[in-house]
Amino acid sequence: MKVFFIVLLAAVLCMDSGSSLKCFSCKSTLSNNNCKEVVNCSEKNTCKTEVIRIIGVFNIISKGCEPTCAADFQDFKVGNRNVSCCNTDLCNVNAAGSVRCNYGMAAGISASVLWAFLNNRW
Repeated sequence: MKVFFIVLLAAVLCMDSGSSLKCFSCKSTLSNNNCKEVVNCSEKNTCKTEVIRIIGVFNIISKGCEPTCAADFQDFKVGNRNVSCCNTDLCNVNAAGSVRCNYGMAAGISASVLWAFLNNRW
C-alpha cells in the first residue's frame, strides 16, 4: 500500500500543470538584478539568456522567450558572448543557468549522504 501512495505522489508531482512557460525578460541590462520582469511565453518556446562580456569590465544581459534557442559560446579579442537555453519556469534567473542545476545536484547528493550517515549512526 505504501508503494501505491509513493507512486501516486510521484505521478502527481511530475504532472504538467498545462500553464505556459514563464521566463525572466529584459533587453541589454548591465546587471542581472535589473532583470526581474516575468513574461508568459508562447507554446513551444524556451527561455534564453544572452550575456556579452566586454573586456571583463561589464556584462550586457538580455533574457526572454525564444521559439528556437541554441546554446552558444563565442570568444572575441575584446570579450565573449554566451547564450544559454532552458525550459522550466523562471530557469533563466541568473546569467549562468547551468550553475543553478549543479548547485541543486550538489545539495541533493550532500543531503543524501548526510541522511545515510545520520540514519546509520543511531
